[in-house]
Amino acid sequence: MTVFGEGKLGSIRKIAIVAALEREVSPLLKLKERGWRAVEREHGGHRFRFFEDSEDVVLICGGVGAVPARRAAEAAIALYSPSVIYSVGFAGALEPGMNVGEVFQPAQVIDAGDGSRVNVSEGEGILVSFSAVATPEQKARLKNSFSAQLVDMEAAAVARAAQARNVEFVAVKSISDAFDFTFPEMERFVDSDGRFRQARFAGFVAPRPWLWWKMNQLRKDSNVASDKLCGWLIMALSRVIARAPEPAPGAARIP
Repeated sequence: MTVFGEGKLGSIRKIAIVAALEREVSPLLKLKERGWRAVEREHGGHRFRFFEDSEDVVLICGGVGAVPARRAAEAAIALYSPSVIYSVGFAGALEPGMNVGEVFQPAQVIDAGDGSRVNVSEGEGILVSFSAVATPEQKARLKNSFSAQLVDMEAAAVARAAQARNVEFVAVKSISDAFDFTFPEMERFVDSDGRFRQARFAGFVAPRPWLWWKMNQLRKDSNVASDKLCGWLIMALSRVIARAPEPAPGAARIP
């Protein structure tokens, strides 16, 4: 597998990372040695919060869903001119036996809405981007329709923005929910900018004790997924900066 963000000759390139929510990448942002600096910048009539580090890496948490993800990717490309853009974050498993916290780098990303596909130069398996948090029944249909192993909501939109501007695209996703995990209603707590309204969601869950166990499990699984994803990113970024010749930590292989 190609070292994260590194060309064939080992040259360090400008790297843009697009996540949906800060909690997906919080362990990475907490690293003091990376020297992250939060900056507010404007593009296309929208304000964005970017995290810039001292090693030519920029990260943005664009929000949940395709529209916020593409908007964030377009802003990152326009403002920072990266040579590679990564869609990173959580994904749902489409097959039984796939474990929470496994990190995957798919070879193909499909938009479930129109069936369009983007092939990636490195990786294995298929990630499909869906318009909502998928139920177990929807996961089964996505698996059957697209022969995919993972589902998310943002990667196809980031891929489309990269493709339109001739920027290399890569996706790296960590499983946060197993094949049979059922989410409560989530979409109503995401605003038009893709921001998840945590306080409103907590107010919804509080008087519904039958959801408490499920939310506790989701919190634990999300923490595992975030730790594993950021562990992969931290090691990979470190090797790019050091220009180490050995390959970065490989994402799990999809059968």
